[in-house]
Amino acid sequence: MSATCCKANTNTGCVCAAQAKCSCGEQQALHCTCSKAPAENEISGPRCSCRSRPAGQCTCERSVSENKPVSGEACPCGKREKDGCTCEKASTTVNHAEETDFTNLK
Repeated sequence: MSATCCKANTNTGCVCAAQAKCSCGEQQALHCTCSKAPAENEISGPRCSCRSRPAGQCTCERSVSENKPVSGEACPCGKREKDGCTCEKASTTVNHAEETDFTNLK
């Protein structure tokens, strides 16, 4: 499992991040306005590949593969594969210059 965005469409940005919804399903991920907003809009710990949702709670079209339990060697947090860690426990955080950070857009 890759630790980066799916890059399904380079012209419009990360498709999986655009599809991700908050757990109530009403708003785009990281823009929740329901009673769960304080937790839903927090960016910490292990994340899904597009980093819009917590690891194991993906809501985009990749949810089937993203939400599977780790098989094989896991990263330090135990939520993702060894080479796909997306949390602060990663020994090195993968940050590709060509990727767009959608976590700060409203």
